[in-house]
Amino acid sequence: MNKLRNINPLLVFLLFFTIFSSYAQSGSKFKVTLDAGHGGKDYGAIYTGHIEKNIALAVTLKVGKILESTPGFMVNYTRKTDVFIDLIERANMANRVDANIFVSIHCNANKNTAADGTETYVMGMTKNASSLAVAKSENQVVTLEKDYKQKYEGFDPSNPSTMIGVTLMQEEYLENSIALASKVEDEFAKIGKKVRSGGVKQAPYMVLHKAYMPRILIEMGFISNPVEGAKLDSEEGQEEIAQAIADAIISYKKEYFGNGGANEEVINKPSKKMVEPVVTPTKDETITEKPVEKKPETKIELKTDYASGVVVFKVQISATGKRLETVPSNFKGLSNISVSNENGTLYKYFYGETSDYNTAKRNLEEARAKGFPTAYIVAYKDGKKVSLQEALNN
Repeated sequence: MNKLRNINPLLVFLLFFTIFSSYAQSGSKFKVTLDAGHGGKDYGAIYTGHIEKNIALAVTLKVGKILESTPGFMVNYTRKTDVFIDLIERANMANRVDANIFVSIHCNANKNTAADGTETYVMGMTKNASSLAVAKSENQVVTLEKDYKQKYEGFDPSNPSTMIGVTLMQEEYLENSIALASKVEDEFAKIGKKVRSGGVKQAPYMVLHKAYMPRILIEMGFISNPVEGAKLDSEEGQEEIAQAIADAIISYKKEYFGNGGANEEVINKPSKKMVEPVVTPTKDETITEKPVEKKPETKIELKTDYASGVVVFKVQISATGKRLETVPSNFKGLSNISVSNENGTLYKYFYGETSDYNTAKRNLEEARAKGFPTAYIVAYKDGKKVSLQEALNN
């Protein structure tokens, strides 16, 4: 008791202040869970000495290092060493820390060694054969887990349709997941990486299914391709890819959560899914859609009959390195297609153009019904892209 009386009250105060400050600071930061695919007894793909689990871990740690040195971020990892982690536990790690986003990092592989390029996936069902093949390959990991049939409620990794409740979970964070995935593919295009077939795709990945936040799975390239595999397994290549992924995450955080100063409060901003207020159109309001003038390799093609300061909504349906004619036959029957080529490498294709957000949402539904499941709404003001949050508060 006498010893307790001799404790300096100032030291006690400083101790509690330090603990409280650390807690408050961690609570206000943008939390990113990084998942290095595979690990331990699960090697992932192996081609000509290139081992997926090692490459995924190396790039993940590099991404984390960049983010940890950026104000406003907190990073936690599903693994930082060569260990095996159950798929459901990877997602639970993100759930336990209430992460703002979950990013799983992998390498692709194909018996066709000429296959190359990047793909970034969001959660969802698909009938696309190549996307299903990649998902099945990644989902096979569960067979290495003890009692996986009981743990995953009878899920059959070779039959994605057995993923219980997938349709409920895939929609909750879909738009934000697509936005994050698109930023990853945009950054890959900037460093000259080939973006395969539009880049962003949907597929039923178990590791994404159980993560309750915007989540993506990145296939950085094909280790089965001699050139791309060597690049992925090089220090220089990994640094370049890690920087691109980190830049995409930083850009996403900036757009949806603010600029990210160390003292900026994330908690009061949309943390899982943007809440989009409903804009009530004026009675009998109609939007006249005019043909979009074609322009080669320029900024976004916007109509000129909008007053200065008016926000224009478009539906981005795809992004690819290929320049396509904006005719309905190239876009599953959709007309009124416009294109931008903002970084000189990646072409982005948009459907519709309107100043009314409700009309844009109807355009989005139509685009998805036509076969563009990862389409999403983007906004422009005076020819410059702005966030939906800013556009709707305009």
